[in-house]
Amino acid sequence: MVTPGTPPGAPGRSNGICGPAAPGVLAATTALEGLEARLGLVDLPYALPGAAEAAARAARVADQLGDYILPRLASIDAPLLAVVGGSTGAGKSTLVSSLIRRRVAAASAIRPTTRRPLLLHAPADEPWFASDRVLGSLARVRVPEDAPPSAPITTADGEAPASWRELEVRSCRELPPGLALLDAPDVDSVVDENRELAATLLASADLWVFVTTAARYADAVPWQHLRAAAERDIVVAVVLDRVPAGAAADVEADLRRRLASAGLATSPVIAIPETPLDAEGLLPVPLIAPLRDWLTTLAADAEARRGVARRTLAGALGSALAQIELLADELDAQARERHELAEAAFAAHAEAAQRINAACADGSMLRGEVLARWQEYIGASGMLRGLETQVGRVRDRLSAALRGRPGPAQRVEDAIESSLATLIVAEAQRASIVTERAWQRAGTAAPALEAARAALPGQEALTERATALVHEWQEGLLGLVRAEGADKRLTARLISLGVNGVGVALMIVVFAHTGGLTGGEVGIAGGTALIAQRLLEAVFGDQAMRAMAERARIDLDARVHALVNERASFLASALRQPSPMGPELRQAARAAASALEATSGVTEEGRS
Repeated sequence: MVTPGTPPGAPGRSNGICGPAAPGVLAATTALEGLEARLGLVDLPYALPGAAEAAARAARVADQLGDYILPRLASIDAPLLAVVGGSTGAGKSTLVSSLIRRRVAAASAIRPTTRRPLLLHAPADEPWFASDRVLGSLARVRVPEDAPPSAPITTADGEAPASWRELEVRSCRELPPGLALLDAPDVDSVVDENRELAATLLASADLWVFVTTAARYADAVPWQHLRAAAERDIVVAVVLDRVPAGAAADVEADLRRRLASAGLATSPVIAIPETPLDAEGLLPVPLIAPLRDWLTTLAADAEARRGVARRTLAGALGSALAQIELLADELDAQARERHELAEAAFAAHAEAAQRINAACADGSMLRGEVLARWQEYIGASGMLRGLETQVGRVRDRLSAALRGRPGPAQRVEDAIESSLATLIVAEAQRASIVTERAWQRAGTAAPALEAARAALPGQEALTERATALVHEWQEGLLGLVRAEGADKRLTARLISLGVNGVGVALMIVVFAHTGGLTGGEVGIAGGTALIAQRLLEAVFGDQAMRAMAERARIDLDARVHALVNERASFLASALRQPSPMGPELRQAARAAASALEATSGVTEEGRS
């Protein structure tokens, strides 16, 4: 049998639940370490209602895995750690000192009082507590056994001192091997860090000695911890301190009723009447004898210690896995929020592309500068006085372009480029504003919104990008004209009119209506567009003209969609992906649970 004084790594050390070769312990440890690593990387970037609690949950479970579950899984025969916790002013430090009959824990009437938690162990058990095997998240401060109690650290403003994540460790010859005591901060302290530390310590306990008073035993905060203890199936002893004379029976009966309701009906209750302390500031021996005897008996029975350790370990594992499932649910909600925010960006930019498409197909582009330059180009002051005359006039002007006067056609191209680029810039910026407002309404992604604002290319860069897009589209359209005119039957006709002039006419048709206008569709600028259509029909024929217009329209639409999708993707890239993903965390938890099921004694023996 392994004795409590056998340190980790010594011959005969129990490495697992049932002995040195306990099946599955290594696999379970590896799975739990992987789970701990994932919890340490949890990122919940969106300010959803449950995000703050989920982040705290991740930290708590990670601490519990590292501080208690993994060490206890590896060393089931290690000494039991009894954490003495409870309400403010309940007398925890006095009780700890009274149990070993000398002052080791300083008490103070000043509130709030913050000090290092104190861990006391038997000299023979020192190897178990010399390292960070247990409560590894706390820095160790080793204090000589006979040193006076460490003075309380008082804070007038409620701020925690720099030492609040330290653990004071002392050897104590009065303690029996197999049992360590830990004096913890108040669970209901007004200092946030104190409450967090108390919760961390209670989550790392093999058993609790919960201290309350006759005046405060019904307070809400301590019962939150007691109900959590019941859920974890941890062994709890309750000390009811400062019971007024004549009130013991009634108060103890009510406390037992509450304990039964919380699932702790079998927990021992030790009532300590209101009594003066002795000259050393300790409680009289007869009053604390029942608790000391209970602890000493437990420490002396190796099998009882293992039973407590297995029971608490099984409960802690079950609680941790349940907490991880809740965390995975929050990660799912975070992923949904990111998806919805990204969808808002893509939807706004898809609408921008649709508006650009509509403006390019309904004649809206054939207004203002574009219309003026086209009319100038074809000399359309009396454009409807005879279509054939107009077509002939356009032919003459296009032919003249080949004789060194390309200026008018180029001005039409430039006007189209400028107007279309302006439209694209306006709609892209509008989509960005719509996205920004959607994210502001959601109120969950302020950091992402700020990052997107800072990094999104400004108007100058967007204008350059849009202008380049239109220019490339125009070049592609001219290439389409050249390719279509490669037929020998069309070459002479195309040469006589000029590629640029025919290209300009094709642009006008594209902006008039997809596939060209019909006779009844002459509206605003319809007459001039009809001239361009008739010209193209004269060069290429009706079917080819319509096919070219459709291809040019599709090409423009694709380029516009690429630009706005690029903008939407840029905005969406500011949305951090929650980490890890919910399914990934669940899979890791299931792997750990499966490995633990293969480890004999964790659940079955632990709860037997």
